[in-house]
Amino acid sequence: MAIRKYHHLGIPTTEKREGEVWHEHLKLGASGYDESEFHIEWVRFADDAPYPDLVKTVPHICFEVDDLEEALKGKTVIIAPNSPSAGVKVAFIDEGGAPVELIEVDRSIAQEGI
Repeated sequence: MAIRKYHHLGIPTTEKREGEVWHEHLKLGASGYDESEFHIEWVRFADDAPYPDLVKTVPHICFEVDDLEEALKGKTVIIAPNSPSAGVKVAFIDEGGAPVELIEVDRSIAQEGI
C-alpha cells in the first residue's frame, strides 16, 4: 500500500462543537479540521448513524492513499469504499482493533481543502 501522507485525526464526540458542519447524508457532523494545524477533526454521529461502534467510539487516523482499492487488499474492511463528496473515496479498516480511515482524493474535482 502506498500511503501518500497523513490526512487527519478523527475524534468522536457527543457534544456539538463550534463550527460544526452537519452532513445529513452521512448522519454526522464534523468540526475543527480547517482550524487545527494538525487537522484534528471532531466527529459527532446521529443516534441512527449506520457505522460500526468502533468508528463511532474510538479515535481514528486517516491516511491519504494513491489507490484506495489497492490499499484495501488483504485488510479487514469495516466501512466499504464510498464517496462522501465529489472526488473523494474513503473506507475504514480495522487495524488490530483500531479504526483507520483511508482516503483517495482526485484533486482535479474535489472541494478545495480536502
